[in-house]
This record gives sequence, structure tokens and C-alpha cells, in this order.
Amino acid sequence: MAEEHTSGRQSVEPDAAEEMAPGKPGNAISWIFQPFGARAIRINGDLGAMAIFFFRALVLVFHPKQFSAIVQQIYFIGARSAQIVMLVGFFTGMVLGLQLYHVLVKFGSVGVLGTAVALSLIREMGPVLTAIMITARAGSAMTAEIGIQRISEQIDALSTMRIDPVGYLISPRIAAAIISFPILTTFFDLIGILGGWVSGCLLLGVNSGAYFYRVISATEMSDITGGLVKSLVFGLLVVTICCFQGFFTHMRTDSFGARSVSLSTTSAVVISCVMILISDYVVTTFIL
Repeated sequence: MAEEHTSGRQSVEPDAAEEMAPGKPGNAISWIFQPFGARAIRINGDLGAMAIFFFRALVLVFHPKQFSAIVQQIYFIGARSAQIVMLVGFFTGMVLGLQLYHVLVKFGSVGVLGTAVALSLIREMGPVLTAIMITARAGSAMTAEIGIQRISEQIDALSTMRIDPVGYLISPRIAAAIISFPILTTFFDLIGILGGWVSGCLLLGVNSGAYFYRVISATEMSDITGGLVKSLVFGLLVVTICCFQGFFTHMRTDSFGARSVSLSTTSAVVISCVMILISDYVVTTFIL
């Protein structure tokens, strides 16, 4: 019986190997799309894990002992990012004023320069560039800090002391992002409009009264609300992605140790910037 079973298995195995061969026409498609399917499954799993991670941290925001930690993170994410955000906003406004002036002068519509600068900043460029700058400054630091805490087993020590690491490390950052991103976006918009005035009025000779009149008359509350909604969505995305990458840096399969922290930081910044642009289109579709 053993000989019959062995011989039967030997007779079946070549057929199975032949069926799985990449040269067979029926299996060529599966060999082509197998990497894409595996990647899609992995991305789907990461998205699900990130969603659970976010909602768990969001619930723990309302813990009564989180206030001091939230204030510290508002200072780190918001106050310490204000200078670079306002600097970028000022020169962005100056560039917009310069470029739009030379476009509008061709149509004899220089008087609407204030409208063009204000709406460009408030609707699109303010929320997007603010989120990207905070990602570059604070998001990368968050990922590196949490990643180092993970590989040095500090997060495991928190669990040993019966302290929820998600509530202790992630929740204050999410709360700080909800507060800081809209405020910094507002600063960016205001300084950007001022930069457009410097470029268009002081340097190119546009009437200052006409400029600010157009800014005030053309800007509606829906424009401001839409920009703030975008900044809130960007803030939640950036903090969730950066904290998730740092928190699970030990589960990377491409590296370990200090190199895994550096790769997690790079991934967090790249993914955050891409998601900012994708979500900008999605949110704009619903707002308009």
C-alpha cells in the first residue's frame, strides 16, 4: 500500500507542477497579477489597522488626564511650526501676487488681484502647504520619536506598567492636530494675503484700496469654512499616518533597528504628502 501511495503521489506531482508552471497560458495572467494582488491585500490590511488605530486613539482623547499632554503637543506641533508656516505663507503670497499680476494685466483685470490671491490661498494653497510644512517639521519628528521608543522597548515598558501606549502617546497628538492645523492654516492665509499685497501693491503699483476691497468682498464664509475643513482632515491624516508608522516600526519586514526608524520616517512623510493631495481632491469634490 505504501508503494502504491508513493507511486500515486509521484504520478500526481508532475501534473501539479506542470499546471503551476508560468509558461502555461492559463496561469500566465495569475503570475502577472499575483504581485499586485498581494500588494493590494497588504494595503487593505494596513488601512484597516490604521483606521482601528485612529478611532482607538480618538476615543482616548477624552480621558481627563490628557490635558497637560495635549498642551505640550499643541506647543510642539502648533507653536513651534508657526514661524516656518508664516514664512512660507508670506513668500507664497508674494509669488502669487507677482504671477497673477502678469496674467491679469493681459486681460485688463488687475483690479481683481486681491480676489485671485485670497481665494487661491484660502481655498487651496493655504491648507495644502500648511499641512505639508507641518508634516516635514512635526510629522517626521513624531514618527522618529515614537519609532525610537518602540525599538528601545519604552512602549513595551508602558504596557508593563499598565499604561495604554496609544492613549499616552497618540491621543494627545491627535487632539493637538485638531486644534493646531486650522489655526496655522489661518495664519498662512493672512500672511499670504499680506505677501500678495507687498508684491502687487508696493512693488507693482496696484491700488491698495482696490486690493483689500476685492479680498473682503470676494471672500465668503463658505470659502473660509471649506479651507478649515480641509486643514482638519489633513491634520487627522498626517498625525495618524506618522504615529502609525512610528508605533509599528518594529513590524517592518525590510529592515530593523535604527534603519527601520529612518525608513518609517521617510514612509510617513511621503505617504502623508500623497494623502494630503488625494484627500484635497476628495474634500473639494464634496465642498463644491
